[in-house]
Amino acid sequence: MSSTNTPSVSVVVIAYNDAVLVGEAVSSALAQGPVVAEVIAVNDASADGTARVLDELAAVHPRLKVVHRTENSGGCGTPRNDGIAAASSPYVLFLDSDDVLPPGAADALVRAAEEHRAPVTVGACVRRELPQHHDVPWMPGLYTAGDVIERPADRPELVRDTLCVNKLYERAFLDKHAIRFPDGRFIYEDFVFTARVLAAAPRIAVIGDLVYVWHVRRDAAQVSISLDRKDVGNWRSRIEAHRTACRIITDSSPELGLACQVKFLEYDLRMYLRELGRDPEYQAAWWTLTRDYVAGFDEAAVEAAGAHARWVVRLLRATATPPADVERLTRFAAEPPRLLPPYATGPDGRPVWSEELPVVLDGLAGLPVAGLPVSIDAEPVGAGRLRIRVRELYGRLAEAGPRTARLSFVPRAGGQPVQDRPVELSPAADGDGWSAELPFRLTAVAAAGRRQGRRGMQSWGVQVGVEFADGSSLLTSPRPLDDLLRRRALPSSRYGVLLAQPFRTGGGSLALRLAPGAAGALSLVRNRLHRARAGRGSE
Repeated sequence: MSSTNTPSVSVVVIAYNDAVLVGEAVSSALAQGPVVAEVIAVNDASADGTARVLDELAAVHPRLKVVHRTENSGGCGTPRNDGIAAASSPYVLFLDSDDVLPPGAADALVRAAEEHRAPVTVGACVRRELPQHHDVPWMPGLYTAGDVIERPADRPELVRDTLCVNKLYERAFLDKHAIRFPDGRFIYEDFVFTARVLAAAPRIAVIGDLVYVWHVRRDAAQVSISLDRKDVGNWRSRIEAHRTACRIITDSSPELGLACQVKFLEYDLRMYLRELGRDPEYQAAWWTLTRDYVAGFDEAAVEAAGAHARWVVRLLRATATPPADVERLTRFAAEPPRLLPPYATGPDGRPVWSEELPVVLDGLAGLPVAGLPVSIDAEPVGAGRLRIRVRELYGRLAEAGPRTARLSFVPRAGGQPVQDRPVELSPAADGDGWSAELPFRLTAVAAAGRRQGRRGMQSWGVQVGVEFADGSSLLTSPRPLDDLLRRRALPSSRYGVLLAQPFRTGGGSLALRLAPGAAGALSLVRNRLHRARAGRGSE
């Protein structure tokens, strides 16, 4: 692929108290080559050594220009606006101080922008979980490489991508439409900026190249704003940003405005709902805030949302306070979703959420088997065997005819899963669902982890796949019963000893830590100490 020779991009890097990481971010921008005419680093009045690091880099790299703010803005919007104001190139690209641009990102974006005369060009982004270096694609399937979208209204689903950092912007386009970020302490400023971009109806070019690596450090001393959800204020800020974005988008396109509300119900609401298992005061404040906001949504948006999101909205509307089974609701919002028993029916025989909250689960009959919120319980039965019970869900599974179940171990840091052989399911002794005893060999799982490069402590997700007589299938994570959550030291001819620590994830799923040999056991202990220092409980 040919390279762009003309310097045409200003990369705006914003930094606040990030002396340790900002150098890597700036270096990744400078390494883009001659297409980057300048890197503008905006230091938002940092109190650490960020200013010194940037000034020392600028003394060596003429393309680096440093803007030092004298007062901290309280957010990301103002320093980005400062960067746009200082930019002199035809195109602008944004970069946060703790992230990086992969090689060739700017060149690939500019080539597509020039070829298609697109004011906005978007590429692929990954969320890289550190220190595992596990890459999770951002919004997979939303874009098709090579597409040229003439109007955002033609693709309402674009409202789901609220990032500004995975896109190249024509500076003249931003200036013409007065598109800037909200100033000051405005959290989720990307929401509003992106809404203003979409409202201006630009042509958007799509490339398949990876253009941004978003680093996620969940155990950092100071986590990013989007991960800092310790109080309801974060959720309030997200709602206000979404409210502002929806208003901007709706004024330009009712179709995009409707999609913006659907996105909130299917994505934002579900993400925060699964973290609702906190103290009652938090739950009550969250419930009131969310209920009041959703009450103003267009009914067409509620109907257009998926069945799971509709049920949550109707639960919110049905009660002014959090329901007694709020933990059951968090499990339903997890990924994958699980609706735990009991399963109640209304006077007309239709499935409802519970006897206390008879919210009709409309659309359940039309969901494909793979999309059903099936619940599977798991408990140990001796060494190397796991008894599972697949719960019936209002007769939907019996219709499909459950036949076999298979256990899979999926590396939580990315990699190839380890599967065991399928086992036939039998009707449960008490008539409630189906059961099977699934064999597994943890030494084989640990060996697979070693082959995939994990020498110390390994972390695996556990999944159960169910095959049905009608040809359908589903894959979900089992719910561990308490007897399963005990650490075990297993003798191993290969490792001497294999430590196994089952645990329950934040979403209530079964997961497993394996520590093969002395080195693995040491890493497991270090991991526990690290989590304790970071104040983290369940994962």
